Amino acid sequence: MKLNIQNETSRLKAVILGTAKSNGPTPTIEEAYDPKSMEHIKAGTYPKEDDMVKEMEAVAEVLKKYDVKVYRPEIIENCNQIFSRDIGFVIDDVFVKANILPDREEELDAIQYIIDQIDTDKVIRPPAECHIEGGDVIVWNDHIFIGTYREADYANYIVARTNMEGVDWVAQQFPHKKIKSFNLRKSQIDPKENALHLDCCFQPVGKDKAIIHKNGFLVESEYQWLIDFFGKDNVFEITKEEMYHMNSNIFSISEDVIISERNFTRLNTWLREHGFTVEEVPYAEIAKQEGLLRCSTLPLLRD
Repeated sequence: MKLNIQNETSRLKAVILGTAKSNGPTPTIEEAYDPKSMEHIKAGTYPKEDDMVKEMEAVAEVLKKYDVKVYRPEIIENCNQIFSRDIGFVIDDVFVKANILPDREEELDAIQYIIDQIDTDKVIRPPAECHIEGGDVIVWNDHIFIGTYREADYANYIVARTNMEGVDWVAQQFPHKKIKSFNLRKSQIDPKENALHLDCCFQPVGKDKAIIHKNGFLVESEYQWLIDFFGKDNVFEITKEEMYHMNSNIFSISEDVIISERNFTRLNTWLREHGFTVEEVPYAEIAKQEGLLRCSTLPLLRD
């Protein structure tokens, strides 16, 4: 299988879309990986499998409409396999197996049949001390943007998924790329103060535009670097409430076609005003687990 990912927005040809089938029972509060899931578990509003399956099928239909080859994980009984972005990512023509939370390792096994179709020389995995998940890695032409958490209490946060060892490892593997890391705000208890991954507070769209949430960044100069990089007029700033609903976590099929959640009224209007075709889907139930469209897709090939 041929791989090629140079950025977030070139024409998509092949992708792994997660699955909500056999998603398992509602987790206990102790089992929750993030504060938003915990909030919905406590409130009794945690999403139902049938609703999430329907949402993911709506995305699959849009991808098929644009002639994208869609791979799905093998079904593991009673396992949440929605967020395929966490478990791997592609840079150039290399598939990187992510070092994810240990209890999620079987999710990687479920896409092994796809990985087996890739040249073994092009499949790599960081050593155990290098934590990194795909939601924190944004490939943007000659740059790789990586979300991390640099504070001394990193080990205390289950919501801190990528450490500086992971950032450094990517830099070593891809020396021809410019690596820029961003220290993200983390909270175990307040989803409005938690940027679980970089794509929860930032994402490029089109050729030169971006969606961003300032409070997701612990270091203002790093947020400002992105504003300067894309240009203030090219940036759509989202509010804390919009970040909570995952407005930055949309997914590009091409430079001018974007899959977005149908309730993102302000964002979708802005995108259309800037010439994008917006394919709206229902994804509000999946969003209750602090992930959305980018989180549930793992692109393999773009033109």
